[in-house]
Amino acid sequence: MLKPFLFLLLLSQFVFAQEKPTFTTYKFGHNGMELIMKSEKETVIISTFNSKMSIKHEIAEKVYNLYKENSFVNGDTLKIIGNDAVVTGKCYIKKKGKLITVNFYYDCVEWKSGIVEVYKKNG
Repeated sequence: MLKPFLFLLLLSQFVFAQEKPTFTTYKFGHNGMELIMKSEKETVIISTFNSKMSIKHEIAEKVYNLYKENSFVNGDTLKIIGNDAVVTGKCYIKKKGKLITVNFYYDCVEWKSGIVEVYKKNG
C-alpha cells in the first residue's frame, strides 16, 4: 500500500511542478533611434536604450502606437507585450516646437522561454 501511495505522490510532483524563471542581468544593450515618424503637425522620434537587438524594432513600434493613443505620460513605467518577450521600462517624452522625442529605457525583458533579463547599470 505504501509503494502505490509514494508512486502517486512522486507522479503528482512532476505533473504539478512549475518551471521557475531564470533570472540574469545584462550590462550592454543597444541604444539608438529606432523610428522617425513625420507628419504635418509634428516629427516624432522613438529611441530605445538598453534594448535587446532581436526585439528593439517591434518594441519601438509598440511605444509609438501607445504614444499616438496618448496611453502614457512622461515618466510612466510601461509593460509592452511583444511576440517574443514582455518588456518593462520607463518612457520619457521631450517636446521642442514640432519635434517630439520619446525615449524608452528597458528595465526588464521577460522572454517567452522563461528567461528574465534585468538591465544592470555599469559601475
